[in-house]
Amino acid sequence: MNIAIKPAPIEQKPVLRNLLELYAYDFTEFIPDDIDCYGLYGYKYLDHYWTEEGRYPMIFYIDGNIAGFVLIRHYYVSELNDYTYSIAEFFVMKKYRKKGVGKQVAFQIFDMFPGMWEVAEVEENRPAQAFWRKVIHAYTQGDFDEIHKKGGNGPVQRFCSTTRTPRFLRKLLRAAMKKDC
Repeated sequence: MNIAIKPAPIEQKPVLRNLLELYAYDFTEFIPDDIDCYGLYGYKYLDHYWTEEGRYPMIFYIDGNIAGFVLIRHYYVSELNDYTYSIAEFFVMKKYRKKGVGKQVAFQIFDMFPGMWEVAEVEENRPAQAFWRKVIHAYTQGDFDEIHKKGGNGPVQRFCSTTRTPRFLRKLLRAAMKKDC
């Protein structure tokens, strides 16, 4: 299985919009969103991924076929006094789930964007929580923190991606995060 992750140029915005509809439909298991009068869920931040800095729309492929997407944000977190990456949305098509695809994609994304990360899940989405805890634990060899942010709606895993970041530096960063939180 050959996995390729590629930035989505603006010409692929309609493809990403369609994938977001599948994602939103799956997500209604956990949140009570309804479709609009056109039969769509919509995603109000989609345009921002081509108009704002610090947003990265990615589509991934398996053996040349579209298999999902990842929307990444890079923003300032005042409690850390630093910038962090965040997975805003992560979607693997059902055909490719439970085959290790999500884990491989997550590992590649973390390597592509080295630095501090926060991955948050909705409280009701227990499968996502289990997935991200397992993946991040494997990626960091257990070197991550889990917090609940004030006003948040679920757990958040914080860690430093390992690309170009030695273990001793990750430990120092973790210690600084604990002190600042």
